[in-house]
Parts: sequence; C-alpha cells; structure tokens
Amino acid sequence: MSLIEIHARLGNTILYYVGIMALWGLWRFIRKHGPDSSYWGALVIGEILILAQTSLGAYLWLSGVGQLAGRGIHILYGVVSLLVIPGAYLYTQGDEQRRASLIYGVALLFLVGIIIRAISTAAGG
Repeated sequence: MSLIEIHARLGNTILYYVGIMALWGLWRFIRKHGPDSSYWGALVIGEILILAQTSLGAYLWLSGVGQLAGRGIHILYGVVSLLVIPGAYLYTQGDEQRRASLIYGVALLFLVGIIIRAISTAAGG
C-alpha cells in the first residue's frame, strides 16, 4: 500500500470518527451533559489522528509525490482541520458545562464538512 493510499484511507477514517464524535457531542448536549473524561480522551485521539494525517500530507506534498492534492485549497483544508478541535477548546476554555458539548458538536460538524471538501479536492473534484 502506498503512502497516498494510506493518506486517503486515513482521511476516510477521520471523517467517520469525527462524524461520530459530533453526534456524541450533540447527544451529550441533548441529555444535558457536558464533556466528560471519555469525551475529552476521544477528542485527543481525534486530534492525534488529524495531526498524523496532516503530517503525512505535508510529507507527500514536500516530497513531490502528492502533486494532485498539492493545490492550495487542499492544504488550507488540512490546516483548518488541524485547528478546529484546539480552537473549540480555547473558545470553551476547557469548560465542562452543557454548552461546551454543543460547541464541540457543532465544531465537529463543521470539521466533517471541511474533511469532505478536502477529500473531494484530493480526488480532483
């Protein structure tokens, strides 16, 4: 399996993972719960996955292998993806109130859209 295939499959994995995390955050909001330690841990795992994905993408771009996805918009989507979860954390200031669950849920839904766009730009669409 080539690095480009790994990058593509990891992108799909992150898409599903972030989608589930968004639904979980919204579910916690509906149930009147703030983020708990399980949710924080899952957010950290998600950020690590995104960091691995952007690192692999940067390597592919710098090595000249990923020419098709080397368009600026794809790179912008990668950078924005990397900043969404830390941005939501800074916005909520690590708050564990119910409102934080809504903020994470909405931020992760936004991230799902960014990931879908990144995948479509990589496919040449």
